[in-house]
Amino acid sequence: MTDTLSIAIAQIAPVVGDIDGNVERIRNARADAAKLGADLVVFCELVVSGYPPEDLVNKPSYQRACRDAVNALAADTKSGGPAMIIGSPWRVDEALFNATFLLDGGKIEAIRYKVRLPNYGVFDEPRRFTPGPDYPAPTMFRGVKLGLMICEDMWLPGAGEALADAGAEIFVVPHGSPFRKPAIAERTMAARARVTATGLPLIFVNQLAGQDEILFEGASFVMNAGGVVQYRAPQFAETIALTTWTKTDGHWQCTNGPNAAWVDGDEMVYRAVTLAVRDYVHKNHFKGVVIGLSGGVDSALTAAIAVDALGADVVRCVMMPSRYTARDSLEDAEQCANLLGVSYSSIKISPGVEAFDKMLSPSFQGREKDVTEENIQSRLRGVILMALSNKFGDMVLTTGNKSEMSVGYATLYGDMNGGFNPLKDIYKTEVFALCRWRNQHHADGLLGPKGMVIPDRIITKPPSAELREDQKDEDSLPPYEVLDAVLEMLVEKEMAVRDIVAKGYDEALVRRVEHLLYVAEYKRRQAPPGPKVASVNFGRDRRYPITNGWRDK
Repeated sequence: MTDTLSIAIAQIAPVVGDIDGNVERIRNARADAAKLGADLVVFCELVVSGYPPEDLVNKPSYQRACRDAVNALAADTKSGGPAMIIGSPWRVDEALFNATFLLDGGKIEAIRYKVRLPNYGVFDEPRRFTPGPDYPAPTMFRGVKLGLMICEDMWLPGAGEALADAGAEIFVVPHGSPFRKPAIAERTMAARARVTATGLPLIFVNQLAGQDEILFEGASFVMNAGGVVQYRAPQFAETIALTTWTKTDGHWQCTNGPNAAWVDGDEMVYRAVTLAVRDYVHKNHFKGVVIGLSGGVDSALTAAIAVDALGADVVRCVMMPSRYTARDSLEDAEQCANLLGVSYSSIKISPGVEAFDKMLSPSFQGREKDVTEENIQSRLRGVILMALSNKFGDMVLTTGNKSEMSVGYATLYGDMNGGFNPLKDIYKTEVFALCRWRNQHHADGLLGPKGMVIPDRIITKPPSAELREDQKDEDSLPPYEVLDAVLEMLVEKEMAVRDIVAKGYDEALVRRVEHLLYVAEYKRRQAPPGPKVASVNFGRDRRYPITNGWRDK
């Protein structure tokens, strides 16, 4: 009976659909773990297929490829070296399971199926998978009884307690837990509930990947039997980290492991969005990105994130001035581009505006100019950016923030044109905070220059779309401090209007914001994807109808 065990955390970045590539990533991680002296390497949930595979997992050919990959990886363990715990879809007759496997000695030693299939927020696993039988027995590994749970099985009472009652000694939990600002606190609270109920230590292994609108930041950890996080793998970085376990007086405890420092606040959000941009651009095989740099705060932050994610040499910034563009904006955009070291050019939209005026004047005869002419300017800029994207192969990054997306303060087929929106889940007030953080800080993995990268005047001047004379955002919207507070209560907290008013907000203002939120749904449905940052994002989390007669009266 062994009294020591070395378990490697394999916090790697699988790619959904790239089964061959994922097998290679698993093999490389196992080889690295072998050099560290690992007995067992634990990978994240569905590491073979990538997570979440969505409806791709329904394809029979995909299921067969996953099964072949699991069998090939099992064969790798025949000649010795570390055993592996890996995850993959697994079909048995008519049922498709979210499964985890213990591979050792050249074969599949054990299979465990996920029991609790989440069906909230970004998750809809019951659409694709069959729940496993309730609470399987512990998984025996070289004389140690492992309590193997898959993600959601840890979050709810039942599976952990049953495994402990059946003799489990260490909880091992492969995860696909998406990033959101409160994620680490939520994960540790859920893990602590299982540990407190059972008195068993726990190892939590998460993946690292940007996958469309979902981001996984890693942050794997070991929690001791007292509910304290002892060892931490890093956020936003791949790692193969060895944990050492010793059995004393009949109980297992982890005596050594990774000691990364976790960050929170603005740095955490900035690095999360940067990772999301990097993975989305690279995994979708774009050479670089193109951004409309207006001299405003949103496009400046987007450019900084792009440079930190991809490097300045593949970021193309374009100023597209009109007759309403202020000199300050021209100067600020150029200075920002110079500070970031990106390619920068200017393309005037005036000839296009004049052409459209001439084309449309017979149809618009007798009507005053209004938002129509403003939107034409925005859409001309969208056409220019898409033309540059087509010609040079760069993806357009859009620059709209969550405040604007919420109330429809954006032009469909104009400034909403693009392939990915880094700021989609970041409110305007948070945009200002992230700009200030980036000017004052740098961090591992950021590819841009240290020091100021966003001119101070961009942050301090009143925001404006500059689509008419002397335009300011607050001509059309409440002050962002007020707007964002109301939106957070409506979107993230789903609060009733009367409860928001009871907090001291003007009732007419709250009802107007609620109305704008609902009528902008059709725009958001056509908006590009962007990384989930808050507890509720637009898209996979918040799925409201476009045709909607409800108002909270």
